[in-house]
Amino acid sequence: MYFKGRTVFVLLLMTMVASVLVTLTIGDQVFWASNGKQASVSAAAASEGSGLSKKEESKINAVLGLIETKYFKDIDRDELVDGAVRGMMESLDDPYSVYMEKDVAKQFSESIEGSFSGIGAEVTLEKGKVVVVAPIKGSPAERAGLLAKDIVLSVNGEKLDGLTLNDAVAKIRGPRGTKAKLRIERAGNTQPIDLILVRDDIDVETVYANLRSDGVGVIEIRQFSLNTADRFKEELAKLEKQGMKGLVIDVRNDPGGILPVVVEIAQQFIPKGETIVQVEDRDGHREKTTSQGGGKKYPIAVLMNKGSASASEILAGALQERAGAALVGETSYGKGTVQVSYNKTLGDGSLVKMTIAKWLTPDGNWIHQKGIKPTVEVQPPKLYTVARLTLTETLRKDMLGEQIRNAQVMLSGLGYATQREDGYYNASTEQAVKDFQNASGLPVTGEIDTKTASSLEQAVVKWIKDQKNDKQLLEAIQAVSRK
Repeated sequence: MYFKGRTVFVLLLMTMVASVLVTLTIGDQVFWASNGKQASVSAAAASEGSGLSKKEESKINAVLGLIETKYFKDIDRDELVDGAVRGMMESLDDPYSVYMEKDVAKQFSESIEGSFSGIGAEVTLEKGKVVVVAPIKGSPAERAGLLAKDIVLSVNGEKLDGLTLNDAVAKIRGPRGTKAKLRIERAGNTQPIDLILVRDDIDVETVYANLRSDGVGVIEIRQFSLNTADRFKEELAKLEKQGMKGLVIDVRNDPGGILPVVVEIAQQFIPKGETIVQVEDRDGHREKTTSQGGGKKYPIAVLMNKGSASASEILAGALQERAGAALVGETSYGKGTVQVSYNKTLGDGSLVKMTIAKWLTPDGNWIHQKGIKPTVEVQPPKLYTVARLTLTETLRKDMLGEQIRNAQVMLSGLGYATQREDGYYNASTEQAVKDFQNASGLPVTGEIDTKTASSLEQAVVKWIKDQKNDKQLLEAIQAVSRK
């Protein structure tokens, strides 16, 4: 499948964050995709394993027989079989290995090409908890302040604990225009955070580029999709024709994508014959993917954060170890395993997506659950990570709470001194609110009502979009300029 122009992504993907060597075998129809999007094997190929022994088969049949004849109410045999397969996958204790019933598998396959409604975040399941990998840029999730590593506790009051990832995702998804109230657990916050998002359809362009007046080019990659390498080449060529002196590749909150795309991008900067990535199977056998490119003379920096996962990490590791690129920002997510989706093996429309290998950097480093550390560490300003306001009442002097703390962080970040950011609405906070209201043309009450909260949110969004306030980007530009 190839797309022209803009690429449409599913808004809430289900653990599709790995990268791996792509192999296409016509006979068995095996396709390994970096995010497990497409793959299938013949039933014969799948049966090459040992299968059930007579003793194992007898045990399973015995339990099935007991349930069908002794259980106190009628059961659906298909549901029993689905449950048995799901149980096998869950016993692997691997958040990236899952079983999808027919209906879920159909949605999973359609999501590759279709436009879907949701919140715009990629999630996974870790130790029974739904964890955000990265919000998609420009999505409702990003606008609401959802962050990588956030734990989603509930959706519209329904707890997600104990649910499969598929069931949790089904609760988060929904029609365009509907609201999703997420209760979030975030490191560093003593109390859960409530975020209200309006689901939407998102058409995501994967590559954005611009040339600064100082001669440094910036190319932002939002996802490694099928057409991303072509788009990257187009934008890179434009920048080079304009006399670009150095390049910053921004993969912040990029959850990953397809490995051949990463390879195609990376090899433009890595000398021919040098390793870009390695894939290691269960027996320790490694297969190296080497560059067919030639390298560039100008300096490069990769800008990343804790939402940069999988394919983003492959690019960062390859360019650091083989192209001398500086890595700027925060330690990346840490996703170093490979998944394959077997969508024809089971024969009934259901599928199994399973981890089959791990990937390593050119030097053989496995970054799984550790991430890649930047050479220049830069934490984002507090305004980038503060949770957005979701008021249930007007906030005023002498009140205490997490919403007030968030408002204090916003006001301070915008230049209105509150003298504290602990959630207590003191006189200084009241004065800061008055100053903001006066500057914004609002009634000067010193209280935060819905109108003041909305104006405060808009001011924060405007501040964040101003590249002059992007400390990480500015440091990456400096890293390139210093070389």
